[in-house]
Amino acid sequence: MAAPPQETPAVRIASPRGRWILLATVLGSGMALLDSTVVNVALPRVGRDLDADLAALQWTVNAYLLTLAGLILLGGALGDHFGRRKIFVIGVVWFAAASLLCGLSPSAGVLVAARALQGVGGALLTPGSLALIQASFHPDDRAKAVGLWSGFGGVGAAVGPFLGGWLVDGPGWRWVFLLNVPLALLCVPVAVRHVPESADGRAHGHFDVLGAVLAAVSLALVTYALTEARNGTVVVVVTAVAGLAAGVAFVVVERRRPDPMLPLEVFASRQFTAVNLVTLCVYAAFGGFFFLTALQLQVVAGYSALEAGTALLPTTVLMLLFSARSGDLAQRIGPRLPLTVGPLLCAAGMLLMLRVGPDTSYVPDVLPAVLVMGAGMVTLVAPLTATVLASLDAGRAGLASGINNAAARVAGLVAVATLPLLAGMGPEAYRSAEQFDAAFRRAMPWCAGVLVVGAVVAFTTVRRPRPECRRPQCRTHGWLTAPPLESSRPTPDSPKTPT
Repeated sequence: MAAPPQETPAVRIASPRGRWILLATVLGSGMALLDSTVVNVALPRVGRDLDADLAALQWTVNAYLLTLAGLILLGGALGDHFGRRKIFVIGVVWFAAASLLCGLSPSAGVLVAARALQGVGGALLTPGSLALIQASFHPDDRAKAVGLWSGFGGVGAAVGPFLGGWLVDGPGWRWVFLLNVPLALLCVPVAVRHVPESADGRAHGHFDVLGAVLAAVSLALVTYALTEARNGTVVVVVTAVAGLAAGVAFVVVERRRPDPMLPLEVFASRQFTAVNLVTLCVYAAFGGFFFLTALQLQVVAGYSALEAGTALLPTTVLMLLFSARSGDLAQRIGPRLPLTVGPLLCAAGMLLMLRVGPDTSYVPDVLPAVLVMGAGMVTLVAPLTATVLASLDAGRAGLASGINNAAARVAGLVAVATLPLLAGMGPEAYRSAEQFDAAFRRAMPWCAGVLVVGAVVAFTTVRRPRPECRRPQCRTHGWLTAPPLESSRPTPDSPKTPT
């Protein structure tokens, strides 16, 4: 039975309960955000300890992205109907249990399965974190609460690679996952005791489970086919065809259902479709870049896990410092120029990473590439989020953000599966500095080329949104693997979003 509709609790941010609510939501979302940023730096050690080939490392990243991307829209709908706190807490517990299984995995196969379970937990807790803030705080305090939640999340994203590297070099890679358990043990009691329950009284309770299953099956089969395509077996071909068939079935189901998970009519908006195409290009390049660069710095340049994690820190710091100002600039000049220039800057940064090799020095070789990359991300991420929100009507802002976030994760999923194939990486390439370096040099131009395509799409299709459309709430952030999630537009009694 659905939770009954309730009045929005008027919790003030300066009250003890307000601080507890912020702590619970930051801890919950921080678990998922940390996990998405620390795993890459642990991959070489995971491969060595579990005797895993490159495909297993790809699946260690992609199993999580697959279930998260496929179920994140469903997770938000479950929270709206059954209660946001309830689904959030279930997600945190699920995520922690899967993390424990990751940390105790005796083999690569078990680790991959546990990562898929982690993605399910992430799909339950990630949408609910921001929705709880929207539903709990007094209208006058919501903007500040969202800003604090977003800022603390960005700090977590910045700390993640550093912390992950320290854990890998110290107690071991398993603690990258085990760290989530004490965070959950702190988060759950705080949420149960201090976070008020809320639900959307308009939620109908009819869930598109079939659509979610078809989406996840299609992504899984296509990802498998791309990852194993180097083998060229009949199984790979059959899997690819089955994955495409499941994708077609998903579209048919979504078109016919009265309450689909993904209402296809939203793509009638040319602006919405265009910005999501840009998102696919941009985050495909980002996904491939961060996956391969973490390996390049350790396998080829000889960095420790801590050094590799710290090397990319300036990118996140730039996002934290300047994303809000970038959003203000785009508000004045329109999104077309930032969404064109940003991907081109990122492409230049990726090409500069070709300077990284066996005799790399950080300041002359790595830092310039990271700074240019960070400048490009600062330029494009906030305008991209704002343009997505402005491309649909006010009541569908949350849906627009969820689709855009899922599109980014799907793009990263496909990139991690495809890029090693395009670069000619063999199953054992990451064990040889010479082989991996050669493949990395073939891969970066592919990433840069996809970004150029994204810039061309933005320049030719993106237009200035209506002037009354609001800015994103999460204006200060350090999300690298996907755009920040935005909840539904504030209710009429809510304040304007921060400027």
